[in-house]
Amino acid sequence: MEMFDAVRWTTRNLISGTCRPTVVGLENVPSDGPFIVAPNHLSFFDSVIVQALMPRPVAFFAKAEYFTTGGVKGKVMKAFFESVGSIPVERGEQAASVQALKTLLDILESGRGIGIYPEGTRSRDGILYRGRTGVGWLALTTGAPVIPVGLIGTEKLQRAGEKGVRPQHFTMKVGEPLYFDKTGPDHSLPARREVTDRIMDAIAALSGQERSTSYNQSKSAE
Repeated sequence: MEMFDAVRWTTRNLISGTCRPTVVGLENVPSDGPFIVAPNHLSFFDSVIVQALMPRPVAFFAKAEYFTTGGVKGKVMKAFFESVGSIPVERGEQAASVQALKTLLDILESGRGIGIYPEGTRSRDGILYRGRTGVGWLALTTGAPVIPVGLIGTEKLQRAGEKGVRPQHFTMKVGEPLYFDKTGPDHSLPARREVTDRIMDAIAALSGQERSTSYNQSKSAE
């Protein structure tokens, strides 16, 4: 926890000093117990932003190479992702796979927080795509509250085709917790879809994005 606090404090101050973000709703994050953070996804930096600015650790999946890259940059990335409890995943693996969801389930059952992007992959055109039902499965299986998050403007931090980062103002809106009945893993697909759609409605209300009824398709693993 001490390492998380130190890294989060440093990263949060760096983000706050260079980007001067607008952050609202942090009081909606439970002070204890498991919780599921469900943000929209516009940028590579979304996980870093959420993990740095949230008052409690949030475990996201992260590419395995973030833990193995050499040099000073690699050491900094590894220290950050390890300190906030990120879960390394090999490129090409599906974050919504059964095994991946079980990994997130274990974290929730230990009373900690996890983050999952219902869209599955980042939106390259700014549209909010249909949610995949993994987040609904987790919510119904565990009964953990879902915290919807709307990120606005994070795509400007690193535009398509650019390697450098451009500090830009962005907004992070943290919505009120959504509570669903704990049914365990044996629930119907329609129930899972209904829960997922409610979560996406909450995210849309926070982000203000145009919506699509189709799933986002990625050419490569995010």
